[in-house]
Amino acid sequence: MMVEEATTLLEPHPLPNFVETPFVASIVERALTYVAAGFPIHFRGASGTGKTTLALHVANRLGRPVVLIHGDEEFTTSDLVGGEHGYRTRKVIDNFIHSVLKTEEDMSRRWVDNRLTVACKYGLTLIYDEFTRSRPEANNALLAVLQERVLDLPADRDGEGYLSVHPNFVAIFTSNPEEYAGVFRSQDALRDRMVTLDLDGFDNETEIAITQAKSGLGRRETERIVRLVQALRESETCDFPPTIRGCIMVARTLKALNGAASSQDGLFRQICLDVLGSEAARVGSRAQVSRVREKLCHLLEHYS
Repeated sequence: MMVEEATTLLEPHPLPNFVETPFVASIVERALTYVAAGFPIHFRGASGTGKTTLALHVANRLGRPVVLIHGDEEFTTSDLVGGEHGYRTRKVIDNFIHSVLKTEEDMSRRWVDNRLTVACKYGLTLIYDEFTRSRPEANNALLAVLQERVLDLPADRDGEGYLSVHPNFVAIFTSNPEEYAGVFRSQDALRDRMVTLDLDGFDNETEIAITQAKSGLGRRETERIVRLVQALRESETCDFPPTIRGCIMVARTLKALNGAASSQDGLFRQICLDVLGSEAARVGSRAQVSRVREKLCHLLEHYS
């Protein structure tokens, strides 16, 4: 598909090593149901709960090219809609009378549509990853897009002052909980226009299957790692409970170093303390880090 040069499209394709257990399949089917009903969807959850992966998988199921945006505090409306970039030069040469040469030259600013405009115009799937990392006012253009299916355009853009949203346009959003650093509270008006699916974590079988697929570690070793992470998560010792990302990091490192998921393996113990200790004690105070490491040492004796 040919669109403005400023926008890079992701063609739909299956994600490598994507694990679709019954638990994951139920989330995906719910999301597709809401899309079919005409609603944008919003995956909300802590870092490491698979929001972006699920968004990309749902987009692949829709079968349309994807425009991907990552939220940023520095974003303005023009970063979504478009703006004037560079110049357009026009030169006219009149040599109708051979003895007379006339030239006319003018220069004007060149408007370039940005990603939201391109997605709305061509009916693409928009994935707005971590949209609450952008300031709320930067996202105001989305209000009319999601409700009235109209995109208001700046007066500087050539043509009409609005764009009717293509019927195939779909919007998928992801965000972290509002207590995360660098996250803004989204407007109620925007949040009310989307269906939010909260991702609080995976069931046990899904967590094992994903960790094993992403690491290549054996089933038995993977189960021990997942069991340990789940125990630490439920201990209420952590500032931020470790997610499946912690499971994958431990498992992949262990696989690369040919270690064993056993409390008797000093390498495994050190990997867990490095990976899970840092993930679960992000506040960084010595007392908190010590509490988490002490809890981990205790759990290692009982869960591996």
